[in-house]
Amino acid sequence: MIFNSLQFLFFFIVITLGYYLIHYKFRWLLLLIASCYFYMAFVPEYILILFFTIVIDYFAGIFLEKADVKYKKNLLIISLISNVGILAIFKYYNFIGENILQFSSWFLENPIKIKPLGEVLNWGMKVVLPIGLSFHTFQAMSYTIEVYRGNQKAERHFGIYALYVMFYPQLVAGPIERPQNVLPQFHKHFKFDFENLKAGLMQMAWGFFKKVVVADRLGIMVDGAYNHDSLANQNGFTLLLATFFYTFQIYCDFSGYSDIAIGSAKAMGFNLMQNFRTPYFSTSI
Repeated sequence: MIFNSLQFLFFFIVITLGYYLIHYKFRWLLLLIASCYFYMAFVPEYILILFFTIVIDYFAGIFLEKADVKYKKNLLIISLISNVGILAIFKYYNFIGENILQFSSWFLENPIKIKPLGEVLNWGMKVVLPIGLSFHTFQAMSYTIEVYRGNQKAERHFGIYALYVMFYPQLVAGPIERPQNVLPQFHKHFKFDFENLKAGLMQMAWGFFKKVVVADRLGIMVDGAYNHDSLANQNGFTLLLATFFYTFQIYCDFSGYSDIAIGSAKAMGFNLMQNFRTPYFSTSI
C-alpha cells in the first residue's frame, strides 16, 4: 500500500477513527494489526522477515540489559549481524551472483553460476527487495544500540516493541526514530485533540502536494529524458534540464513521504522526529 493511493486514504480514515473510538489499552493492538495489514498489502510473505528480526531484537534487548559488560558487545554484534545480514542478502545476493558469473566467464571455461535468490528460497525466479527493508532494519538497530549504550530500557511488552519497528506511518520510508522518542508514546493515553488532528491533516496535505503534484509530475519529464531507448536522441539542454528537475523530484518525493508519515502519526497524537529539513543546504555530509 502506497501513501498516494485511494486505498491508503480509506485505510487512514478507518484506522484513525478506530484509534479514538476503542479503549486506549487496546490501541497498540489495533495499530499493530493495521501495520501488519499495511505491510502485507505489498508482498504478504515478507511479513515473516520482519517477524524474524523483531523476535531476535526483542530478546537481544532484554539480554543486553541484564548481561555483564564482557558479554554485551557479543550480544549486540549478533543482533546487528542478523539485521544487516538479512538486508545484505535481499539487496546484494543477486547482484553479487551476477558479477561472479561475469568475472569467472573471463577466466574459466565453465563460469561459476550462483542460483538466483528466488530459486534458493523457492519463491520463484525473481525476488523483489522487500519494501522499506532498509528503514525498518535501521529502526531495529537503533533500539539495540541505545539499549547497549544504556540510553533506553529494554521494552518488555512484545507487542509494543513490534509496533515500534512496524508502525505503519514510518514503515516504508521513515523517518527512522530513536526508541527514546517513540516507545514511551505507545504507552501513553492520547485524548482526542482537534488541534493535533488539524495539524496532522495539514502536514499530510502538504506532503501529498509535494509527492503527487511536484515529484510525480517532474518524474514524467525526467524518466522520459533518461529513458534508455530515447537517451541517444536527447540534446544537451534537455538532459541538463532533466538533471536540474531531478534534484527537485527526489527532494519532494522523500520530503513528501516524510510529511505524510509525520502528519498521519500526528493526527493520532504521536510526535515523530523531523529528519528531512533542507538537506541541500547542509554544510557537511
